[in-house]
Amino acid sequence: MTTFVALLRGINVGGRNRLPMADLRGLVADLGFGDVSTYLQSGNVVFTGTGRPAAVGRAIEARISADLALTVPVVVRSATELADVVARCPFAGGSVDPKTVHITFAAAPPDPARLGRLAAGAPYGHDRYEVSGSEVFLLCPGGYGDTKLTNTFLERQLGVGATTRNWRTVTALAGLAGGAGGPVGR
Repeated sequence: MTTFVALLRGINVGGRNRLPMADLRGLVADLGFGDVSTYLQSGNVVFTGTGRPAAVGRAIEARISADLALTVPVVVRSATELADVVARCPFAGGSVDPKTVHITFAAAPPDPARLGRLAAGAPYGHDRYEVSGSEVFLLCPGGYGDTKLTNTFLERQLGVGATTRNWRTVTALAGLAGGAGGPVGR
């Protein structure tokens, strides 16, 4: 049995792409997964089951589409993978304000040619990024609301679907999943 974390892109509890967390929990449980819980109201689900993360994500996407007529990209990481993401974050700890750290989770590793295009567009003001595997680690000293390195920008540049979470959410999810996420705000 594997513990998974599903990160849904672009859902809301009200308005467009409305997906209440109780409905999301029920949908994931109906797919045969266990110990389903959500974190916050923004599409973060922790659950247990079997399968490969990418296949699990596709199953959740298909079920959301079939049941709710919504197109919602879903990125899934195992608890072990998420703990590894936390450990690899180059901007965590030290004197860095955790509120300025974000991680963009891509559905697949970006093509190296597209990474070159992203690098060619640098610098991005005071914001910094580092790509490792399928994650883009972001340091946004002015806040994520003022960065050019938004989720949509990164998806376009890298040619792959993605969703972004702040450091506090990532470490909390790693902790809930039983990974070595450490305390929130590390």
